[in-house]
Amino acid sequence: MKRADTMLALYKTAKGVGNMELREAPVPQPKANEVLIEIKAAGICGTDVHIRHDQFPYWPPVILGHEFSGAIVEVGSEVTNFKVGDRIVGEPHTRACGKCEMCRSGNPQLCSSKRSPGWGIDGAFAKYLVMPEHLLHQIPDSMTFEEGAVVEPAANVVQDVLERGLVFANDTVVIFGPGPIGLLALMAARAGGAGKTIIVGTTVDQKMRLPVAAEIGVDEIILADQQDTVDEVMRLTHGRGADLVVEASGAPQAIATSFNVVRRMGRISQIGLTGRDEIKIPWDKAAWKVCNLYFNMSTGFSCWDRSIGLIASKKMDVRKIISHTVRLEEWERVFDLIEKQEALKVIFTFQED
Repeated sequence: MKRADTMLALYKTAKGVGNMELREAPVPQPKANEVLIEIKAAGICGTDVHIRHDQFPYWPPVILGHEFSGAIVEVGSEVTNFKVGDRIVGEPHTRACGKCEMCRSGNPQLCSSKRSPGWGIDGAFAKYLVMPEHLLHQIPDSMTFEEGAVVEPAANVVQDVLERGLVFANDTVVIFGPGPIGLLALMAARAGGAGKTIIVGTTVDQKMRLPVAAEIGVDEIILADQQDTVDEVMRLTHGRGADLVVEASGAPQAIATSFNVVRRMGRISQIGLTGRDEIKIPWDKAAWKVCNLYFNMSTGFSCWDRSIGLIASKKMDVRKIISHTVRLEEWERVFDLIEKQEALKVIFTFQED
């Protein structure tokens, strides 16, 4: 069957709040080192919501979306490790320069020249996407494309919780924020051998998010607007505090509280962003605790294959956080649901019924 020349795509059309619409776009053509991917599933990230509200860098007009899975339908002349038909996901580190200190030290995700799909260049909320070969990872046939679309956020969490924050056998892990990233952090902590997991939310989260946390297997739930978080964590840890605190909420109060619930010489791993220029943190408390604070951004190489393995084995059962699977034409409704906390992870499907 001949491939169409155009495709329907969800664009951020111009700077400013809103300015999103479906448009016809030309099907991209792969360069010699690239592949053309037929997108099968693509997830909405918090970044996409921030772009909707003009709260994240982007270069319009641009097709949104960077969490995706798909199948290769065309390969460039220099591609050697992948072939047509391969089921893949991809790291969003396009246009890294390859020359700067970050690139040469193996951290292209931190290159200041990077322009990722979905904000810097056209992304995955469309039928087709081109990607360079060196950013691809193959997914097994046992993994659904919907699960594959969650590999990218899972890779962030595996890096931030397991590779940088570290989880040791029998650790107590406290997670602030039961959104999709916090719930993935819960899965990662359990997969990493945590002895006790505690998730901190509010009464708003009782409708959808905290029941999912319970289904995943969290040991304890704290409602920060009804309970004293510090007192509860200390009670649950016999006054010792948490070995690892994962801050996935981006809420200034939760960030400050992290320093009060971590144990002496414990670890705090940041995932959430505040959207603010400055917040207050108890600096002297952190010094007194001699705790380690890890800041995180994007993903390195190793966490991708680790995440694929954890998802494929169901040690991270990402199906539990997929609340909606819809067509691209329903984008406005599901963006609104996410903002009202009436959806967790929303997946756009491009597969035929």
